[in-house]
This record gives sequence, C-alpha cells and structure tokens, in this order.
Amino acid sequence: MKGTEKIIAHIQADAKAQADAILAQAELQCAEIRQSYEAKAKERYGEKIRQGVKVCQDNIDSVERLNQMEARKALLALKQGMVSESFDLAEQLLVQLPQDKYIELLVKLAAQATVTGDEEIVLNARDRSAVGQAVVDGANARIPGGKLSLSASTGDFAGGLILRRGSIEANCTIELLVELCRGDMSAQLAKVLFE
Repeated sequence: MKGTEKIIAHIQADAKAQADAILAQAELQCAEIRQSYEAKAKERYGEKIRQGVKVCQDNIDSVERLNQMEARKALLALKQGMVSESFDLAEQLLVQLPQDKYIELLVKLAAQATVTGDEEIVLNARDRSAVGQAVVDGANARIPGGKLSLSASTGDFAGGLILRRGSIEANCTIELLVELCRGDMSAQLAKVLFE
C-alpha cells in the first residue's frame, strides 16, 4: 500500500500545484480586472465631476444673466419714472406760470387753434375766474375779426383751454399738450438726464 499512498500523495501534490497555479492565475486576472475597473471608475468619476462643474457654472451664468436683466429692467423703470416725473413737473410748471405769461400762453393757444374765429373758450373754474376775459380779449385781438367768447361752462382739466363750436372741440389742455410732447421728447429728455 505504500506505493498507492505514494501515487495518491503525488496526485494530490500535482492537483494542489495545479489548483495553486489556477488560483494564482485567477488572482492575477482579478487584479487586472480590478485595475481596469478602477481606471474606468476614476475616468467616470472625473467625467461626472467635470459635468457637475459645468452644470454649476451654467447655473451660475444663468442666474447672473437673470440678475443683469433684472437690474437693467429696474434701471429702465427708474429712468422711465424719472422721465415721466419730468413731464409731470413740466405740466405743473406750465399751469403755475406767472399770470401774464400764462395768459399769453392761453391767448396763443386759442389764436392758433381757432378755425372760424367765433368759437367759445372753455377754461377750468380757476382760470375762468382769474384770467378768462383777458384770454378772450387777447385772442380776439390776434385774430382778424375775432369773435371768441368765454364759455359759461368749465372743464375738468389742470390748465389750458378747449375751443368749442357746437359739438366740435379743439383740445388745447396742458395735459394733452404735454402728452403730445412726451412721445416726441422722451428720448431727448432721457439723453439729457442720463448721458
């Protein structure tokens, strides 16, 4: 039986050697696979980091653009408000002209707006009592054969006048005149104010 034991021992030794060789080969393959996947994982990790950084930068850029746009909108609104306030101030200043200059303005408006020379002049209540007859007299003096008259009714406007003949009216109120100038002069006023 000694020979048989020797053969079995030899077979076991060969099997162990083969198993060790297979195990060593498997460990080598595992190490290569692990190394390959670690390299791929590092590459994917770097890729994900770069994508994340790009997404963050895109978000920052987007927020920055929105903030700049909002700032421009706010600045534009402020500028438009200042231009609007300037026209409102112009309207107030025209209505508050010294009486002689205000009469001259109303006379000029009436003389330029008349078509037939026999319209009635409608003023607001304050102007009707304060300067009404002076405006009628001054306008008639400028119009050849002028027969303008002061209307018994008053208008609801800040200043200026309305020329009326029957149902036809010529609006020469300060509000309308300033509003008409607003369209033409807003850009020029903005240039003066902001440049």
